[in-house]
Amino acid sequence: MDKPVIKIRRALLPFSWLYGIGVDFRNSLFNKKILKQHTFDIPVICVGNITVGGTGKTPHIEYLIRLLSPRYKVAVLSRGYKRKSKGFLIVDTNSRVRDVGDEPLQIKQKFPDTLVVVDKNRVSAIKKILSIEKSERPDVILLDDGFQHRHVQPSLSILLADSNRPVFEDRLLPAGMLREPLKGKERASIVLVTKCDPDMQPIDFRIYTNGLDLFPYQQLYFTSLDYDAVKPVFPELQSEPLLLDELRKKHLFLVTGIASPGPLVDKLEHKTYNLYTIFFPDHHLFTKENIHAIRRTVQSVEDDNKIILTTEKDAMRFRALPFLDDEMKKMLYYIPVRVTFVDETERNTFNHKILEHVRNHQTNSRLLKK
Repeated sequence: MDKPVIKIRRALLPFSWLYGIGVDFRNSLFNKKILKQHTFDIPVICVGNITVGGTGKTPHIEYLIRLLSPRYKVAVLSRGYKRKSKGFLIVDTNSRVRDVGDEPLQIKQKFPDTLVVVDKNRVSAIKKILSIEKSERPDVILLDDGFQHRHVQPSLSILLADSNRPVFEDRLLPAGMLREPLKGKERASIVLVTKCDPDMQPIDFRIYTNGLDLFPYQQLYFTSLDYDAVKPVFPELQSEPLLLDELRKKHLFLVTGIASPGPLVDKLEHKTYNLYTIFFPDHHLFTKENIHAIRRTVQSVEDDNKIILTTEKDAMRFRALPFLDDEMKKMLYYIPVRVTFVDETERNTFNHKILEHVRNHQTNSRLLKK
């Protein structure tokens, strides 16, 4: 695996230094108990990162839901990034993207039996979740992107680090992409290096292991992203999925509004001879002008054997657009993504640790109440 090249905006390093002072001061207030952290009787598993940009939080949240839901009632608490509503909202399968955000809606539609809640105030939201009638109350809460939300003290913190941008070579905002200094990783019990090449070599494992330099109480795992059959965004108009190998001779127009499309591009470049990319910012709300531009790009290729491909998260926003005609709807497909572990033994160890944590936390809570 080639060593990733980290681009640092060196002219902005003085501003990163000032930013770091502010972040360190805030963290010190929590560490010294000047700012209060709230603990709860319910297991709260935080999944987050110390960088700006996509590390694969949503696929990892979904992995945990699949792992836990056969045994426990699971709730997901998210901020609902870029939603237009405010306050505490319970996400329904028919909720609007503008009200709850694309990722919470995606999770709810994939896991309708999972309680999904959006609220910027995580402490207040957890209290409201715990006030739900006991028969409906969840057994465990997954805190989405809550690593810097330190008013909540999670029972377990999982830190995600993108293998394509090693955090130990990065810099603080705005020169780099770090939200806080690297020492913030010390708050995590588990660190997952994400988006890894499934064929990682021993030297690659050593580079990340040495670079992260974790403490003995922390466990390190390596995960990859795998992709399932391509599905229509509007199944009522186009019901047949497409296998990845069926894309070979198609003209494929990849349209994304995600932070890190690189791994998906790498995957598709091995699946089609004709790949065209149109990138928008993360969580981008598509406009009529955007759709007209996409249409012009697609029409510039004089071949009927073509589709527009997007991500599962982007599909949520495409479905919400009232100005898409049937012709474009029929061309729109999305590619589901799921987490796999580079090493099968690591997967089993990780699963056992998560299940054991929830079980032990529940047992201890019951004993304390007696």
